[in-house]
Amino acid sequence: MILTVTMNPSVDIAYQLDVFHLDTVNRIVETHKTPGGKGLNVTRVLSQVGDQVMATGLLGGKLGEFIQQELDKASIQHDFSPISGETRNCIAVLHEGQQTEILESGPTISDEEGKAFLEHFENLVKQVSIIAVSGSLPKGLPVDFYAKMIEVCARYQKPVVLDCSGAALMEVLKSQTKPTVIKPNTEELSQLLDMEVTANSEALKTALNQELFEGIEWVIVSLGSKGAFAKHKDTYYKVSIPKIEVVNPVGSGDSTVAGITSALFHAESDENLLKKANCLGMLNAQEKQTGLVNMANYASLVEQIKVEEV
Repeated sequence: MILTVTMNPSVDIAYQLDVFHLDTVNRIVETHKTPGGKGLNVTRVLSQVGDQVMATGLLGGKLGEFIQQELDKASIQHDFSPISGETRNCIAVLHEGQQTEILESGPTISDEEGKAFLEHFENLVKQVSIIAVSGSLPKGLPVDFYAKMIEVCARYQKPVVLDCSGAALMEVLKSQTKPTVIKPNTEELSQLLDMEVTANSEALKTALNQELFEGIEWVIVSLGSKGAFAKHKDTYYKVSIPKIEVVNPVGSGDSTVAGITSALFHAESDENLLKKANCLGMLNAQEKQTGLVNMANYASLVEQIKVEEV
């Protein structure tokens, strides 16, 4: 089984508008409310792929109850740790080919709630094969909380796919225990290394060869419409993808994480891992709803993805 972790989940509300007018009334024709947060997007896609998956993280209040009810409706297993605060809302306004996001910061987690989650997490880690950890840490948790979680996974020799950024990722990279996979983009790489990193293959090789990434088996760099660049141990790959019509790009990175995790879970080849990851990301971008993939289109799209060693 795969375990997904969402430490700061949300109810994601998507408003679709032809034109977004400031300082006046905007009437919404179509609204989608879904369990959100990067890890829950990963969860939904893994479920749609057909993998056995369980979701965990922190939930509280009426919005937390709504998330659990929606997961039940989708027949997705979950085992969250309760908190006293209210889970957040996150709003995306899709208008004129653009996207305006309004994100609540979410509840503040107490020391006791953080410690209780780590105990809960350890019990779940014992039961699963691989863990995908995604998104930001909520207020109140220390910046090294993900590093502590990865230490728990290492204790039971369980691989971890980590998708986070900023100070929380830097703490992980500086710690002795490493995740199996990280998935930064070029902007995040530039911030981590304090140097300009472009999408050029040689520049990316130089960046991924830095000491900061030692001990991490896979570093997969998202390049948006240009595909991806990856380092697996000492081998580098360039991934080229076809042009597609993008309907809603939100959650495509999370769908990519689902593909990485699924491929590792099934012990697939490097080429198949990179193809599956990128294909699921593109399938998500072709749908209105976040964290949704139409697997009927998978076979034809995955054939158009090219992976070459560089």
